[in-house]
Amino acid sequence: MPTGVHLRDARQQLFDAAERVLLRDGPNGLTSRAVTDEAGCAKGVLHRHFTDFDAFLTELVLDRAARLETQARTLREAAGTGTVTDNLTGALTALFGPVPMAIIPLVTFRDELRTRLRQARPGGGVAILADVTTAITAYLTDERDMGRIAADADIDSLALSLVGGGHLLFVDRDPGPPTTAAVNRLVTTVLAGVQRQR
Repeated sequence: MPTGVHLRDARQQLFDAAERVLLRDGPNGLTSRAVTDEAGCAKGVLHRHFTDFDAFLTELVLDRAARLETQARTLREAAGTGTVTDNLTGALTALFGPVPMAIIPLVTFRDELRTRLRQARPGGGVAILADVTTAITAYLTDERDMGRIAADADIDSLALSLVGGGHLLFVDRDPGPPTTAAVNRLVTTVLAGVQRQR
């Protein structure tokens, strides 16, 4: 029986295959067989690199969560430029892109995956949402320090409102993601009364 093609960077190719399956078939379609079939390799390749499928999923989520760091860094670098509302609108649209939105239900419905994520890092139980919250909180703190957000603003509550509202906007992508105007309206509403004009 053929064992498929040789994988040069097996871990990354398996992650990329899993992402394609997740985007196409959703969390229920993400099985070890689906991943290895998508990668064009034998099922044993996955188990050679990971102790079990939940270990693979844990590493997949952590790898994809790490990619959000670039978007979080871009948001923080935007502090003090443009408008707070526009910066957050763009950030929520990027941070709640198709891959993060596919990973969130995967994490939500797999207890063992959440347990392993918590063991891998603090606050890692719902990795993507925690990362988005951290990014938004850091940005709002920077803007408060620059005087563009009120000094007495409750940054944690604002971040939770933006992340929770943003997640609800993006969770139902049928027929597609929300419009920029819809995301901007959410941000404007959440920040009403705390933005300072200079």
